[in-house]
Amino acid sequence: MTLKTKNYIKSTWQLWVMLIPAIVYIFIFNYVPMYGIQLAFREYSFASGITGGKWVGLKYFKQYFSSAMFWTTLINTFRIAVVSIIVGFPAPIILAMILNQIKNRVWKKTIQTTVYIPYFISVVVMVSMLNIMLANGSGVIANFLKDLHIVPRKMNLLGDPKAFVPVYVLSGVWQTVGWNSIIYLAALSAVDPELYDACKVDGASKWQTIIHVDFPAIVPTIVILLILNMGGILNVGFDKIYLMQNSLNLGVSQVISTYVYNVGVRSAQFSFGSAVGLFNTLVNFVFLIFTNSLSKRLSGSGLM
Repeated sequence: MTLKTKNYIKSTWQLWVMLIPAIVYIFIFNYVPMYGIQLAFREYSFASGITGGKWVGLKYFKQYFSSAMFWTTLINTFRIAVVSIIVGFPAPIILAMILNQIKNRVWKKTIQTTVYIPYFISVVVMVSMLNIMLANGSGVIANFLKDLHIVPRKMNLLGDPKAFVPVYVLSGVWQTVGWNSIIYLAALSAVDPELYDACKVDGASKWQTIIHVDFPAIVPTIVILLILNMGGILNVGFDKIYLMQNSLNLGVSQVISTYVYNVGVRSAQFSFGSAVGLFNTLVNFVFLIFTNSLSKRLSGSGLM
């Protein structure tokens, strides 16, 4: 062991000790379960267990790729994920920059508390609220939107395939926008106050201050979070989508995660479900690497 290595360990050993619980947690709950990946390549049976089944290679991947549900689940998943990123990703950024411009502390805290509260509503309660407020004929929000002619009078917001993605995405934005804005507010709090004073002296408007001071300050944070979001592009919320599914919107709400549950768990096709889930993970990994590489080329910053 070199003198440089010894000095490094001596000066940073406390930090490594603090990291040990996180490393142990990740190893137990993220790496150890990877042992079960082989299930996607075996003919699983209860008697043989995970490792005792016949090795069938890519059989279940080919079965999924050639099935009628492949393109349906893939397109539905991409559609929901892309719309969620396009609509949902900029929302907390905009909210954080607006809140940062509010100088009245009481008013600012009131708004923050108001927009944070929906995050603590469980998914089950959220979907129940949607079923009540968007019910055809008796839903308060449904009738309000129809009275304003935003949606057609005959549209069933809970059953119409055209309404599923907007309802899913917008309800998700309402629930999470406040909580997701916290990290951007933390980044904005690190901005040197002298920059705002300089903007006032130069006669800059609030809009110009946001564009030339606030936004550049949170660009690194935006890049990192965008990469992380792209790394899970196909991991749309299973629980919420599953609870919102019905026979009317199944054509647009059947995504990879719900398909894995229906086929792999409910139909006891564990090997097939594992193969579909592994494919989903591999696509997410490819998007993560691609987005990270693109970010490093364009902005010079990335995860690795």
